[in-house]
Amino acid sequence: MAKKTKATTTDKAVKSKTKAAKKTTKTVAKKMAKKTKATTTDKAVKSKTKAAKKTTKTVAKKAAKTVAKTPKPAAKAVAKPAKKPEPKPVEKPVAAPAAAPATPAPSAAPTGHRPHHGAPIYPRPPIGKPIDFKPDDFVVYPTHGVGKVTDVETRTVAGHELKLFVIEFERDRMTLRVPVAKAHTSGLRRLSTRKMIDKALTTLKGRARTKRTMWSRRALEYEAKINSGDPIAIAEVVRDLHRNTGQPDQSFSERQIYESARDRLALELGTIEKVDIEKATEKMEEILSGSNLPKTETEKGPA
Repeated sequence: MAKKTKATTTDKAVKSKTKAAKKTTKTVAKKMAKKTKATTTDKAVKSKTKAAKKTTKTVAKKAAKTVAKTPKPAAKAVAKPAKKPEPKPVEKPVAAPAAAPATPAPSAAPTGHRPHHGAPIYPRPPIGKPIDFKPDDFVVYPTHGVGKVTDVETRTVAGHELKLFVIEFERDRMTLRVPVAKAHTSGLRRLSTRKMIDKALTTLKGRARTKRTMWSRRALEYEAKINSGDPIAIAEVVRDLHRNTGQPDQSFSERQIYESARDRLALELGTIEKVDIEKATEKMEEILSGSNLPKTETEKGPA
């Protein structure tokens, strides 16, 4: 019995070993098959890429040959125009030179003041000799009215020495410095003469003229006249915007422009006549209210 049991155990051991051997051979065979497949696919890919390179090379060579064989189009000959024979110069009799007419000397173009776009330009005095003001002289600056020269000083600006008029406007409590070299171009002037101020006062006696245009456009024209510094133009604004008893009242903006023009003209009139601004204003209002003229005259504005 003991011998039989030993024989059976040995048979079982042999069977188990054979099974294990078979499994190992199968796994080894599978691994070998996978390796062979990978190598075959790599070889196929390499062969395909080589073939593609060869085909591209051959196609490029053929294309280069065809380009080299195609003949270039011959350039067309352009016919040049025939040269015209040059005409022979004709000799003309030489006349004696005539005396050149005397040309007048060019005058300086008058400069104007345009505070707003579309507003009229009012001429300023032509440029001549530089103005020489002294301290305590009364002057008129277009946009500020009558002022008094307090000093003539020299300042260094950006490395350059500038001579400046120092002008004080007592009514506006303001001090202005104007370069002497630019006094003319800025419109700085002396007080008006008695003849000029009399013309401005006679303008106040005239008939008021209003244009049939929008108020915004007329307001620009009135402001341009006031800032021109011309006493006659300022008197026109006072005349046109003044309202006597029985006439329609002024609007707020009309009243502002009217008072600005009235005060500007009254200040210059009072400085010339050496009276205060209140008395000069009363004189102007008497002239305005004393004119027994018919109603205002309307003008057609620009189309």
